[in-house]
Amino acid sequence: MAEISAKLVKELREKTGAGMMDCKKALKETEGDLEKAVEWLRQKGISSAAKKEGRVAAEGLVHSYIHVGARIGVLVEVNCETDFVAKGDDFKSLAQDVAMQIAACPNVEYVRVEDIPQEWIEKEKAIEMGREDLAKKPENIREKIVQGRIEKRLKELSLVDQPFIKDQNITVDELVKKAVAQLGENIQIRRFARFVLGEGIEKEEVDFAAEVAAQTGGK
Repeated sequence: MAEISAKLVKELREKTGAGMMDCKKALKETEGDLEKAVEWLRQKGISSAAKKEGRVAAEGLVHSYIHVGARIGVLVEVNCETDFVAKGDDFKSLAQDVAMQIAACPNVEYVRVEDIPQEWIEKEKAIEMGREDLAKKPENIREKIVQGRIEKRLKELSLVDQPFIKDQNITVDELVKKAVAQLGENIQIRRFARFVLGEGIEKEEVDFAAEVAAQTGGK
C-alpha cells in the first residue's frame, strides 16, 4: 500500500486526539482510509483515552501480587481519577493483570520509554557505536543501525510496550487504554517494584561431591 503521509496522520490526530504512533498504526491497518481509522481507534479505546490523558489521576491503588511458589512478588501503583472507580472490580482486575505482566517480564525496568534516563541512552549508544560488527560501515549507516538497536532495547525495558500476556495481539498500553474507554477515567500506571527471592545475594558455591567425601572419610 501507499506510504501514509504526515499530513494524513496529523489530520487523524486532530480529529481524534490520539497519539501520532497510534494514528499512524490506525491508518496502516485501514489502508489510509481516514474514517475507518477513526473507527479503528474508537474500537481500541484509544481515541477516548487520548482525550482523558490530561486529567489528574491521583486516586487508585497499590496492588500486590505473589507468583505461584512465592519466589516472585510485585507491587504496582495504578492511578485513576476517583475512589469510586478505584474500588471497582474492573479496576482491580486491571491492576492484577498489570502486576502479573510485571512478574512475567524480568527485563522490564520502567513504566514507559520516556522514563528511561537520557544518560543511560547515551551510554548505550556509545557502546553500540563501538561494536566491531559496525566498524567498517559508513558513519551514517552505523548511526541508523545503532538507532534501531537502541529503540528496540528501550521498548524491551518499557512495561507499556510489552505484548499483553493474556492477549499477544495488544500491548499493555492498549490494555490500559481499553480500560480508560470502559471506565471513563484517565488511568495511569505510575510505578512498580519487582522482587525475586535471593536476588543480589552472593550464594556460596558448594562442591557437594567433595563435601560428601570429606564427611565419609573418602578422598
